[in-house]
Amino acid sequence: MIMADSSVWIDFFNGLPSPQTDRLESHIRRGPVLMGDLIMTEVLQGFRREADFNKAQQLLAHFPMIEIAGPAMALQSARNFRHLRSLGLTVRKTIDCLIATRCIEDGHALLFSVRDFIPFVDHLGLEAA
Repeated sequence: MIMADSSVWIDFFNGLPSPQTDRLESHIRRGPVLMGDLIMTEVLQGFRREADFNKAQQLLAHFPMIEIAGPAMALQSARNFRHLRSLGLTVRKTIDCLIATRCIEDGHALLFSVRDFIPFVDHLGLEAA
């Protein structure tokens, strides 16, 4: 299974073509794409118009939803953050650390378009979709 980060979903909803949005569209046609609760929050909070918010919320509701955090994920995410920091790499956003950790722990590939996830791929086994 794959999960798409909010960076890809935001480009998708804004109609910005990229290899990642093309890949997302392909995965949507072929089968389920996981939606993380925190990813949904990041995506939906960016809509200015209520009608756009509602339309996006209805679309995202069709995808299997998983909880990103929780006590065990929070602890493992902190461990992953500390490990990367010990290598001289700083994760800029806690939410990205949680998303990457959830994918690593559950064996999901992550589709992303921002560099923040590369240390997780290079050092912690995150599978890039």
